[in-house]
Amino acid sequence: MAGLRRGLWRWKRFHIKVHLADEALLLPLTVRPRDTLSDLRAQLVGRGVCSWRRAFYYNARRLDDHQTVHDARLQDGAVLLLVREPR
Repeated sequence: MAGLRRGLWRWKRFHIKVHLADEALLLPLTVRPRDTLSDLRAQLVGRGVCSWRRAFYYNARRLDDHQTVHDARLQDGAVLLLVREPR
């Protein structure tokens, strides 16, 4: 039974939100545990949000683009902060 549960986590979907600090927007996204933060960026670009010179933060930690949703320990209902990178 434990093996079945481990196998099903790949198909689970999380509903998270991305807070764009500069525009004061809160965008809902649906992600899977294997999605990387680059995949999240691509979803945002598909919605018309330029996110390439911005950094994701979760629980006061900066997240890297290669991290997966599972690696970043994002849970259902999590809110990511997307802020501009300092020059």
